[in-house]
Amino acid sequence: MIQNKILIGVAALLFVGMMCVFTVSETERAIKFRLGEIIKSDYEAGLHFKLPFINNVKKFDKRIQTMDAKPERFLTAEKKNVIVDSFVKWRIGNVGAFYTVVAGDIDQANLRLDQIVKDAFRGEFGKRNIKQLVSTDRQTIREILIKNAKPLAADLGMEIVDVQVMRIDLPSEVSSSVYLRMEAERERVAREFRSQGAEAAERIRADADRQRVVTMANAFRDAEKIRGEGDAKSAEIYAKAYGEDTEFFTFYRSLNAYKKTFSSSSMMVLDPDSDFFKYFKQQK
Repeated sequence: MIQNKILIGVAALLFVGMMCVFTVSETERAIKFRLGEIIKSDYEAGLHFKLPFINNVKKFDKRIQTMDAKPERFLTAEKKNVIVDSFVKWRIGNVGAFYTVVAGDIDQANLRLDQIVKDAFRGEFGKRNIKQLVSTDRQTIREILIKNAKPLAADLGMEIVDVQVMRIDLPSEVSSSVYLRMEAERERVAREFRSQGAEAAERIRADADRQRVVTMANAFRDAEKIRGEGDAKSAEIYAKAYGEDTEFFTFYRSLNAYKKTFSSSSMMVLDPDSDFFKYFKQQK
C-alpha cells in the first residue's frame, strides 16, 4: 500500500511538473494567459514555465503566410475597369494584438487584410491610367501599397512582407475595343515609319543620281582633256617627223590614205591626174 501511494505521489508530481513547463519552437509565437487574461506574449524559442490550472498557453504559426486574393475590379483614372490578380505575403507581428483582434484565426485575418489591401489598390489605381499601371508604375505602386497597408495591418497584429500584382487584365467587354485602338495606333506608327523610309529612299536615290551625273561629267571632261593632249602630242610628233623628211612623211600619209580608202570601197570616181594618185604615177 505504501509503495502504491509513493508511486501515485511521484506520478502526480511528474504530471504537475509537466503541466508547469511548455516549449516554444522557432516557427511559433506563444501567449500565456492567467484566468483568460493575457500576461505575456513575447516568448523566445525554448523552454518556459507556467503555473498549472491558473495559466494556459496558446501557440500560433509565425512563418510567412500567403493571402491569394480573388481577382478584383478597380477603376483607373480614365474611369475604365481593370481586373487585378494579386497576392500578399504576411506574418504575425504582434501576437497579442493578433489574438485580441482576430481571435488568432488565419481565415479571419485574411479577410480583414484583403479589405485593407483592396482599399489601398483602389486608391492607387484611381490615380493612374492603364498605360501607367501596365508599363511604368508597377514597382512604385507596390512600394506605396506596402507603405499604406502596413500601419493598418499592424493594428491587426500582422506584418506585411510583400504585395505583388500577378496580372492586370481588361474586362472582356472593353478589351476588344482597346485592342482595336491599339491596332490602329500601331498601324499609324507603321505608316509613319514607311513614309519616312520612302522619303529617305527618294533622297538617297536623288543623291546617287546627282553623284552619277557629276562623276560622268568629270570623267568626260578628263577624257576630253586627255584626248586633246594626245592629239596635240600626235600633231607635234607628226610635225616633227614632217620637218625631218618631208618626202617620206608625204609618202607615208598617202599610203595611210590609200589603205583607208581602198579598204572601205572598191569603186572611186576621181580625176586620174589628181594629186591623190601621185605615187601611183611615179610607179609607172
